[in-house]
Amino acid sequence: MIKMDQITKKFGDLIVLRDINLQVEQGKVIVVIGPSGSGKTTLLRCLNLLEQPESGAVTIDQQTIDFSKKVTKKEVSSFRKQSGMVFQTYNLFPHFTALENVMEGPVTVQKVKKTEAKKNASQLLSDVGLKEKLNVYPYQLSGGQQQRVGIARAMAINPKVMLFDEPTSALDPELVGEVLLVMKDLAEEGRTMVVVTHEMKFAKEVADEVIFMDEGKIVERGAPIDIFENPKEERTKRFLSLISQ
Repeated sequence: MIKMDQITKKFGDLIVLRDINLQVEQGKVIVVIGPSGSGKTTLLRCLNLLEQPESGAVTIDQQTIDFSKKVTKKEVSSFRKQSGMVFQTYNLFPHFTALENVMEGPVTVQKVKKTEAKKNASQLLSDVGLKEKLNVYPYQLSGGQQQRVGIARAMAINPKVMLFDEPTSALDPELVGEVLLVMKDLAEEGRTMVVVTHEMKFAKEVADEVIFMDEGKIVERGAPIDIFENPKEERTKRFLSLISQ
């Protein structure tokens, strides 16, 4: 479903990703952990081409982008339709209602009829527990509710893959649970998900596989029980010992 082959990404002279190789099977939930600056967010942004690597190739489903060749805007646009991304900040349109925010992608990008987009958006907002908030504006919603609108919006384009970039990091602690619950529901539906998070409890309970990154490299990967209870790499052990204090 997802494949990254020898992906390298630089910002100037700084190498942010170093020859990343990654495969994710359909329906699996991969959680990426690691210290700040380890390349986690850049990995996600390369998966949906918000950042373009200097070398390597990325595949989602049957579509591959080879960065040894010039990548066209048309290829980027087509490739991005395969994934829905949920960001740290909600990025909702403030002048749109919750319903209109979720409708916007299908109507504008996919040219879906408004009546159909409205029906689908209403159902998605209901699915994330916001059935009563369809006509409410972002400023009238809590942070957790805004992030759930963001999840519904990402799902509205019917992506093959869901990407989450620390979706709870901007939330007050009491609001984190409601967003994680929606993500757990998506995982139970069999969605293919790549999640960057500091929520270790979520990683332990939901992930099929946990990846630990540091200095732009995948240091260790394995089942949650192996990573959290019996990590093999010394760097993984140090990181987990620090966050458990």
